[in-house]
Amino acid sequence: MSFHRFYETWLDHLRRLVDQLRQAPRPPSTAEDNESLSLLVHKLMAHYTEYYRVKSLAARQDAAGIIAAPWATALERSLHWAGGWRPTTAFHLVYTEASVRFETHVVDILRGLRTGDLGDLSGAQFRRVSELQCDTVREENAITDELSEWQNGSSDLLGTGADLEGKIEELVKILEKADDLRLRTVRKVVDLLTPQQAVEFLIAAAELQFGIRSWGLYQDRQRGTV
Repeated sequence: MSFHRFYETWLDHLRRLVDQLRQAPRPPSTAEDNESLSLLVHKLMAHYTEYYRVKSLAARQDAAGIIAAPWATALERSLHWAGGWRPTTAFHLVYTEASVRFETHVVDILRGLRTGDLGDLSGAQFRRVSELQCDTVREENAITDELSEWQNGSSDLLGTGADLEGKIEELVKILEKADDLRLRTVRKVVDLLTPQQAVEFLIAAAELQFGIRSWGLYQDRQRGTV
């Protein structure tokens, strides 16, 4: 199976998993509800892990093809960083969702009522999110520098006896570092959230992905490129 076909199948499965998250009881009223949310979060994280496992295998076969991402829309590709989404996007999503939900329930929160959702993040959680964001920015910048250095060395491929295989192997390693950072970032964010908050974060992340893809497909059809 080509990675393109795998991605389409994977994305359909992601939609089904997200539907399960939407239907889950929130806020959880029992320990069983909480355990159910945790299991759903685990299933979705396993799905993301499988995506990056298969993508890594595909990159070793065709690193340039993975960078080009022919399965993605033009809009999606315009937003790509090192072959995928920028890891720091996860933190912007947390802050945005937290702000929206806080404003929605601000009266209840001021009355001392706890909503338990992303608008009800504790001070300790916010500090941890900020620390993770700083760590991720540093790693992201380091990978950006590596990719820039790789691209700047592309003229080496024009010389006699150019080590094309070695150059491609360097690109594969950079892509794997970027994907590892993407997956680790989501895992760390999910780990610092409660099951309910993790479900809300993962739904928001998936909806962002679905929305960008849907708009990208519409634009591609308008241009006649689909």
